[in-house]
Amino acid sequence: MTPQEAYVALNMVPHIGPVRVRKLLEKFGDPESILAANSKSLQQIEGIGPEAAQAIVDWEKHADLASEFAEIKKAGAYVITQADELYPAHLREIYDPPLVLYVRGTLMDKDRHSISVVGSRDTSHYGLECAKKLSFQLAYNGVTVVSGLARGIDTVAHQGAIAAKGRTIAVIGSGLNHVYPAENQSLAELIVENGAVISEFPMNTKPLPQNFPMRNRIVSGMTMGTLVVEAGQKSGALITARMALDQGKQLFAVPGRIDSPRSRGTHQLIKQGAKLVDEAEDVLAEFEFLFPRSELELVATAQSEKAIPRDLPANEKTLLDLLESEEAHIDELIQKSNLPTPSVSSALLGLELKRLVKQLPGKIFVRLV
Repeated sequence: MTPQEAYVALNMVPHIGPVRVRKLLEKFGDPESILAANSKSLQQIEGIGPEAAQAIVDWEKHADLASEFAEIKKAGAYVITQADELYPAHLREIYDPPLVLYVRGTLMDKDRHSISVVGSRDTSHYGLECAKKLSFQLAYNGVTVVSGLARGIDTVAHQGAIAAKGRTIAVIGSGLNHVYPAENQSLAELIVENGAVISEFPMNTKPLPQNFPMRNRIVSGMTMGTLVVEAGQKSGALITARMALDQGKQLFAVPGRIDSPRSRGTHQLIKQGAKLVDEAEDVLAEFEFLFPRSELELVATAQSEKAIPRDLPANEKTLLDLLESEEAHIDELIQKSNLPTPSVSSALLGLELKRLVKQLPGKIFVRLV
């Protein structure tokens, strides 16, 4: 049995988890030895009672390794453990890092420059637009966007990162064979092409309610910080926020309408010390503070040094050229460009999302590059 197979087996055994396995490893040295141990020696470890010890002794009743690895291969997935270099660096540092990560797609070393973007499933148009815009801008600046593939904020966070041709990672609360919600299956496939879909649960695990709080600790744990875009007082996103704080991560929150129930959770986070965010630069600046500039590969200033994309749409290029020398009102841009008003509005939004221009009060626009 290989160490990877032993980790997968331990991950499938009930009544134990990452913390108990860590204590077992301190005693037995490797996962294979844990599976080979008898009940008496297992019970000598703190936290391992008769029930947990017997479950480990009877591990083959709970873990069909041949079937599990066949499912992994069939799905085009692979497994990484804490012993692998690809295991997310930030995730190793939390109290209860998952034993195993099932992965479809690619995990890369640069994904350590990541931020989780979370929020309510039942969200407003404002919340969706904020999440998509901020995720676009973060990904465009080289930050990997991590979220949970849920409806609402999670969905548009992934979409925003993909639209920016950046990287995004979805952490799901089920096995890779049961993407939830089902309507996000096509989005999951796009994420695989632009990052990864990952889970700590065996391949055929259903999306049970108790799985999602466990999922949330990975969403926050594998990143440098968590951005909460919109959340009511009972939103699951607040669980992720609390986990981020417990893990010593930076917490960010987007303000909303003061009379909206959907904003009460985020406003409470801001009152408690979360950094208020109204543009991606608020997050990028904090990254530069938390980590050495060399390690961030100049992420916080990448936009100022970034060349204008070669594939910039014609209307966007026209407006960017018009803003070469000084700021201009939208009416002036419409007049000088000879473009229809809807086309100018759409192009300016595209330039804003790419962080090439910024809108000032009074519908005045200024070039940023």
